[in-house]
Amino acid sequence: MTKAEPIRSTFSGDQIMKSGRGFALLHVTLATGVVCVAFALSGSAQVHTKITTTSGKPTRQVKVDRAEVLLVAGNDLVVKMEDGTIRHFADVPESFRATVEGKEVGIFDLKAGMTLERTTTITTTPKLVTTVQTVKGKVWHVQPPNYFYLTLEDGSNQRFQIPKGQKFKVEGQTLDVWGLKPGVTITANKIVEFTSMEIEQQRKLTGSMPVAPPAPSADAPILVAK
Repeated sequence: MTKAEPIRSTFSGDQIMKSGRGFALLHVTLATGVVCVAFALSGSAQVHTKITTTSGKPTRQVKVDRAEVLLVAGNDLVVKMEDGTIRHFADVPESFRATVEGKEVGIFDLKAGMTLERTTTITTTPKLVTTVQTVKGKVWHVQPPNYFYLTLEDGSNQRFQIPKGQKFKVEGQTLDVWGLKPGVTITANKIVEFTSMEIEQQRKLTGSMPVAPPAPSADAPILVAK
């Protein structure tokens, strides 16, 4: 017979776990177009942040464990699992509840021969968390072909990296980094998308009374031991 974990953690409780992986999408918006850049926001920049969360379609997994009650002694419970193993749950709390034939019962109501059934439902929901950080400034200095500097709203200057071959639309004209001039106002957006998986676990414990032995047929002999 093996000693199991406390029943309070085995037959009840919800758990929520989060894990995920993230990636970043970076772009800059001009007055008449969009341009990709890579940048890191400094602590002094005036940053406007917007966060949105979109939930995907959840998936559910259901697992059912069954056991037969062998012995109840005070707050100790001994059961036989479907695979034949014997498990001992010591110090079952008085708050323990199971639904047996539509009625809630506690540890002291369990009887040998009862069948307990624990249903565990695991719901996994994908979530897409999008964070948009926005800064606005004027082109202060251009360092072709890879960088330019913006003067931000707080007066500080910050460097932005320009992807290779990036084109800019300024006042109806398509320009490369060489044609970008100081004084042009640009709004820079840093977009970070983080995909996470939210896992919720719920458990429900039900049971049934022991099956009564069949009554003897009317013509069967009845023996009385003395």
